[in-house]
Amino acid sequence: MSAAAMLVALALEAAFGWPDRIHARIGHPVMWLGALISALDRRWNRPGDADGRRLILGGAAVAVTLGAAVLPALALAALLPGGVLGAILTGLLAAPLVAGRSLHDHVARVARPLAAGDLRAARGAVAMIVGRDPARLDGRGVARAALESLAENASDGVVAPVFWGVVFGLPGIAGYKAVNTLDSMIGHRNDRYMHFGRVAARLDDLANLVPARITGVLFCAVSWRPRAALRTMLRDARAHRSPNAGWPEAAMAGALGVRLSGPRVYGDRISDEPWLNGTAPDPAPGDLDRGLWLYLRAMAALGLLLAALAAAV
Repeated sequence: MSAAAMLVALALEAAFGWPDRIHARIGHPVMWLGALISALDRRWNRPGDADGRRLILGGAAVAVTLGAAVLPALALAALLPGGVLGAILTGLLAAPLVAGRSLHDHVARVARPLAAGDLRAARGAVAMIVGRDPARLDGRGVARAALESLAENASDGVVAPVFWGVVFGLPGIAGYKAVNTLDSMIGHRNDRYMHFGRVAARLDDLANLVPARITGVLFCAVSWRPRAALRTMLRDARAHRSPNAGWPEAAMAGALGVRLSGPRVYGDRISDEPWLNGTAPDPAPGDLDRGLWLYLRAMAALGLLLAALAAAV
């Protein structure tokens, strides 16, 4: 019944998100994981240590964080009933670990001021979801950054947790969120995390290998330009700096007929990334709304796929 449970989780999160009242009282499960990872980082990631020691302690931080996420999920799963009631309760517990509505809302907060010509507000909103310097982005740059975040996080925030929830149930979705949170916090290619975060980064690459490609296929399938989207994805995905993010990003670029990725600025560093669908124009502000509609259709297709899997077992 894991597919049915993930369908419940997807529907509940789409309908209600994570209510502000609950967030104000207890935070969010990902915040709890983040607090643990931050504590382990402060305690175990010491710059004066040898590279090998930092690699081992980084692996230990991954093990501790995974244990903190998976063991309670295993205990809860063992207590839940089977059948329809079990699927509903599992979905209720898994819903906070799916980010479909919150991703849409974050990107919509960029789209609205961008469409109104308020570049300052759009830059402030996009700064919440990307790591590059928004002060250097014009309107098309803001739209491009938001579309890239939408495409990548459709995989990381929705398809991947649902995928691992279908495969391993509640422990699977909890374990994935632990891996993804570890990667976002310590899986960076800089002096501090090159060794301490290496295990987290490699594990995240493996965990997203299949979901990223599923996300790209979903974008192609629901596109008004499915052949162009598929052609762009197959041609350009491997050019991306990430082994996984290029698949949904290239599919979205082809589906919308725009170019994504390309050179960007992080702090005082310029990252000379290749373009995806590079012969197409930069996205205009209106393309962000088109991207959101593409995303919503892809998530609806994911729901139909889950319903079909649930009916088949």
